[in-house]
Amino acid sequence: MIRKSLMQLIFSGSFMKRWNDKLRPVELWEVDKQAHKMITAWALLEENSRGYAAADAIELGKEIIEGGIFEYLYRLVITDIKPPVFYRIKSNPDHYRQLTEWVLEQLQPRVQSLGDHFWERLQQYFTIPEPQGLARDILGAAHLYASQWEFQLIRGINPWDGELVDIEAAFQQGLAGYSHVQGVAEILDEKHNSLGLFLRQCGQLRFQKRWSQTPRIPETSVLGHMFIVACYAYFFSLVNISCPKMAQNNFFAGLFHDLPELLTRDIISPVKRSVAKIGDLIREYEEHEIQHRVLNLLEQGGYGHIAQRLHYFLGLEFGSEFVSTVILSEKPQCLKRQELIHDHNTNDADPKDGELLKVCDSLAAFIEAYTAMRNGITTDQLSQAVWRIRKDYHQFDLGNGLHIGSLLADFD
Repeated sequence: MIRKSLMQLIFSGSFMKRWNDKLRPVELWEVDKQAHKMITAWALLEENSRGYAAADAIELGKEIIEGGIFEYLYRLVITDIKPPVFYRIKSNPDHYRQLTEWVLEQLQPRVQSLGDHFWERLQQYFTIPEPQGLARDILGAAHLYASQWEFQLIRGINPWDGELVDIEAAFQQGLAGYSHVQGVAEILDEKHNSLGLFLRQCGQLRFQKRWSQTPRIPETSVLGHMFIVACYAYFFSLVNISCPKMAQNNFFAGLFHDLPELLTRDIISPVKRSVAKIGDLIREYEEHEIQHRVLNLLEQGGYGHIAQRLHYFLGLEFGSEFVSTVILSEKPQCLKRQELIHDHNTNDADPKDGELLKVCDSLAAFIEAYTAMRNGITTDQLSQAVWRIRKDYHQFDLGNGLHIGSLLADFD
């Protein structure tokens, strides 16, 4: 069973400021950076797994997703340790071991509900000496890319800060060390490469605030929300005993489910429901814009395989990202969730659990509203959102102990 403490831990990155010793044009938050990092890691995964056997590609995807989540959880615990200090600690095996033991002690009560195997993988990720492999390289390159993207925002407004010269050199040197990873050089060429331009566009989603007309603490961005939904979807998939491919598809579909808002902004549910058929009109516009300004861009730039996967994750063929789908005989098909779970929970069906994804999207919205209210901000919109989600999911059960009403009841 997923626990309240785990959901709140994942959300806590929304409070965690980045570059907080520098002048910043906007606040930069850890959860946004992690989202951008994992979007970049997915793009590099797609580039590097082409030609792989299906089983090898699935294993690489699992290593990247779980490695990204593990690193995020570790970062949440060590909070304000600046990177230069952390790297000094990491260079001393004894000091790093002591820090890691303490971090794992803090994480264990919160992640134990995901099962012994997940906990063992998390422990091994940080205790294996001199870890190597393509997954680690992809995550390392994605981390540097997302951090450098943020650095470019603050570099010009901190001209007196001599530390920035060393930081910029470290980014350049670090990314050069990953030049052997397919796609790294291309994503750095944002002006001329469509994949680089796409990732730059995704980074801009950190500027779009959710609930934009409602004061909240903390404010959350569309980018950070997508990562939170992705993490919830992966955790729910593990507990729901989804096959590895379905678990990965659920994570990446969560990571991209609000991508159209890059083009339309965040439109709250009451607006979509206020006039008959306005939701359909908004959806039609979103699909047109995402096809014209994102998918066509990728296809014309030679990244048709990436555009095709985004098309599948977003459910464009069926009008919603929240429908359950499979690919049979190379053709996407929409089906009921019961049929998906009972008959197509296999890697070769390329399944995606859209209904589970919808639940995770609602839970992320619930956490946002609930946390703001706990922090002393109560508005009609927040109160109605909390009430509506509790009502909608009071008797909702995803199976295998995933009773959503029971989970929500833990939030008093």
